[in-house]
Amino acid sequence: MKNRVKLYILATPLLLMMGGCSIMRSDDPNAPLKIGVLIYRFDDTFMTEVRNSILAAADSHVIVEFADSRNSQSTQNHQMDKFVKEKVDALAINPVDRTAAAAMITKAKAANIPVVFFNREPVADAMKKWDKVYYVGAKAEQSGTMSGQLIVDYIKSHPEADKNKDDVLQYVMLKGEPGHQDAELRTKFAIKAVEDAGIKVEKLAEDTGMWERSKGKAKMSTFLGLYGDRIEAVFANNDDMALGAIDAMQEKGFITADRFIPVVGVNGTASAMKAMEDGALLGTVLNDAVNQGKATYAVAHSLASGQIPDQTNIGYEMADGLYVWIPYKKITKGNRSINLSNSIR
Repeated sequence: MKNRVKLYILATPLLLMMGGCSIMRSDDPNAPLKIGVLIYRFDDTFMTEVRNSILAAADSHVIVEFADSRNSQSTQNHQMDKFVKEKVDALAINPVDRTAAAAMITKAKAANIPVVFFNREPVADAMKKWDKVYYVGAKAEQSGTMSGQLIVDYIKSHPEADKNKDDVLQYVMLKGEPGHQDAELRTKFAIKAVEDAGIKVEKLAEDTGMWERSKGKAKMSTFLGLYGDRIEAVFANNDDMALGAIDAMQEKGFITADRFIPVVGVNGTASAMKAMEDGALLGTVLNDAVNQGKATYAVAHSLASGQIPDQTNIGYEMADGLYVWIPYKKITKGNRSINLSNSIR
């Protein structure tokens, strides 16, 4: 049974992407617990790392079934209905649309299936709809602040970064999804951190890259065409868009010593680490996928086992009895080595 269940866990994502399998929970009291995990999009780099972490944390006697919602709330709703019909013991949900969380909670409550949301935080009122709802994630404003601090540190140690010597930082911003909480807060607090450090700023351009490398590249190509050497810094709400910006800069000859533009991202992905090592990316902010995945599984497993999650049984500190906050960490080439153990390769 141990080997069979572990094999099922590893095979499930592929099976689901191919149309899935539907296994009703057994009435056998010795049957393994089952946790249904809904991911907004499998091809998101960061969420892939979180998903891998959940898999790595899963006990051999627990069935963990994943569903790829393909960035469609309608698809995710149908997938949740499937899990409810199967009577899973707990749900772990990375919602496509955080405003849909209230309706999902209502549905879970009617079926008496406890829920842990992760990475995309429901609004506070939704979290209060039931006493079996929890959240695992990180505070987006912290990542924004750290992004800004990375640029501040660079500007203060590289006076030549002020290309036109006007004592103003001219920057461009690549945002995630419009209206997404992380995108809005990372954008706001990154610039606030720069201003709080006493540096004046001028926004040359801002546009959404939808968290994607290809879209980040396209937007940055446009920015370079419009502003070229006037750009003194690039902020990106995640690493994929930051890497897309670097792709565009490399194509247009901006990754050179005399034309270097500092770029910062968020997440601390393996690709970002490589770009930082190569000198193309100034820095990133580690959004700890490993511990987000571990904590999400720990809370879901506790709920599936009929327990109330707390620091004793999940191993993570809880705020207000509902939230597990995983702290961000600034990463530069200089301190990269101390963070490698937190990144999934």
